[in-house]
Amino acid sequence: MFILMVVIFVLGYTAIALEHPLKVDKAASALIIGSLCWVLYILGAEDILHLGFSPAWETFLAAHPDAHGLHAMHEFIVEYEIIHHLGEIGEILFFLMGAMTIVEVVDQHEGFKIITDKIKTTNKVKLLWILSILTFFMSALLDNLTTTIVLVALLRKLIDDKQTRWFFASMVVLAANAGGAWSPIGDVTTIMLWIGGQVTTLKIIEGVILPSLVCMVVPLLILSFTMKGNVTRPDLIDDDIEYTTPKERTLFLILGVGGLLFVPVFKTVTHLPPYMGMLLSLGILWVVGEIIHRDKPAEIKDKLKVTAVLRKIDVPTVLFFLGILSAVASLQSAGHLNILAQFLDEKLGNIFLIDLAIGVLSSIVDNVPLVAGAMGMYPVHEVGVTGYQAFFVQDGAFWEFLAYTAGTGGSILIIGSAAGVAAMGLEKIDFIWYLKKISWLAIIGYLAGAAVYYIEFGL
Repeated sequence: MFILMVVIFVLGYTAIALEHPLKVDKAASALIIGSLCWVLYILGAEDILHLGFSPAWETFLAAHPDAHGLHAMHEFIVEYEIIHHLGEIGEILFFLMGAMTIVEVVDQHEGFKIITDKIKTTNKVKLLWILSILTFFMSALLDNLTTTIVLVALLRKLIDDKQTRWFFASMVVLAANAGGAWSPIGDVTTIMLWIGGQVTTLKIIEGVILPSLVCMVVPLLILSFTMKGNVTRPDLIDDDIEYTTPKERTLFLILGVGGLLFVPVFKTVTHLPPYMGMLLSLGILWVVGEIIHRDKPAEIKDKLKVTAVLRKIDVPTVLFFLGILSAVASLQSAGHLNILAQFLDEKLGNIFLIDLAIGVLSSIVDNVPLVAGAMGMYPVHEVGVTGYQAFFVQDGAFWEFLAYTAGTGGSILIIGSAAGVAAMGLEKIDFIWYLKKISWLAIIGYLAGAAVYYIEFGL
């Protein structure tokens, strides 16, 4: 059963990659492997847990010394592991749904028109640089997932052609992941390292901002020489009804972006999960909308109210997240990822190679459990230790480089990061198309940024 779990995951992953040729939605494949992996886990619980690869099971036994037998194993999987992982997955899903709804509300009120009207250029290269730089710094302030959702909404106002929009959305993913890697609130893995005490705010910015910038700039420089022509703006739909006033557009843009910016502040002040701040921002936006539109004609209210916007949320994307994260959680609980982390440590034995490998793997497997595994494997040593252990002190090279690789390595595949999955769901980007058109650029940028960090470390 232990090996069969991996087989099912690989087959499901292949089905997700071949979504378009198979004509089966990736959400369906993800839900199947998310469920089947847990089914195999609990059916083979006795054999799997007796292998001794699950750190979670060892922790459970230490806390419950009287636990033994199949009943205890079932209790561990159902009452502890599933509930624990469902809580973590739920945080991501509610965060995603809240962010998507806020962005959609601003879009319905034509708030983004204020920004798109200021971007006059239709030159592909200039537009790509403008959007990438905007994404890079927005991602550091918000996070890579929220920023991608906002920028994809903007792209729909700026680019009409689907393939061109796919290309720009994919480059937004690269820029968002690069921008999130150097900020303590920009990417979930950097947040984990920051909260865990592996890195501190100023040091992670100082150590990783230049490699992250290079990771984005190198692909842009390549495209500056290869990309030609102009983008075609979408035709404006003539509508006799004026749904929003200029003041309302400005108000909802400020409330929407302000609500998204409020989330990291909320988390820092309250220490509560980010999704609560996101839902609070959505609630405030909802109340304001109800008050402003309450006396308007039914036709306008039906278009602008949050209840109407919620019907437009991309549920398949949310279900895809649920399925793929559930599958990875089962592999983490059963011990597969722990074996992977130990293998890397034993076979590579070099912190830079280990981090590079984790970054590449994070394009296949979710980077959160990979980073969590690394945090569990290597304790934070006291400042002053020498030799190999010196890499693992607070703000040590291992942790800084891990923040970079885990944050940017996910760009290599479209489903390798939360930002990529969001863009894939919102724009229906084809996995194979991304592999052919974008992955090579992501790899070059990833390695270029890694080289810059290595040179920085040497200096």
